[in-house]
Amino acid sequence: MKHIINCLVENQPGVLARIVGLISGRGYNIETLNVGPTADPTVSKMTIVVPGDAHVIEQVTHQLSKQVDVIEVVNMTNRRHLNRELILVRVAVGDHQHRAEVVDLASLFMARVVAVQEDSVTVQMVGNQETVDDFLRLLKHYAIVDISRSGVIAVGREAGENGGK
Repeated sequence: MKHIINCLVENQPGVLARIVGLISGRGYNIETLNVGPTADPTVSKMTIVVPGDAHVIEQVTHQLSKQVDVIEVVNMTNRRHLNRELILVRVAVGDHQHRAEVVDLASLFMARVVAVQEDSVTVQMVGNQETVDDFLRLLKHYAIVDISRSGVIAVGREAGENGGK
């Protein structure tokens, strides 16, 4: 199972490296990692997706909580939350029919065509991780030239969950 962990951390050099080292050093994998500023410039928010069972997540959250630079750790997986991921994907289209098919598929997923080249189309999509994976699975029938994924970000839907109101 994949778990989404939000961490509020002090915005200091080396914090990201220490957290990644802590998780990977214990043999756990990080599927996605996203870090960004919060309303407070001295604090950053990390959203980490870690695959594993309950024991793995308990160990990861416990170890993160012990870090000096970590202010708060919240396992969002079993809490009410919203999560999203942004992707940019460039798809090769050899003719007008394939271009139209990719554009139609994008519209079914509420994605936007953000660039059109002679031989490719670039699509931007925002959705939860499962929807993004479904969209990419359907695009595999075409030649994906390039893809960039932001990684998951999440906010709580309850007060007190990393600033969620």
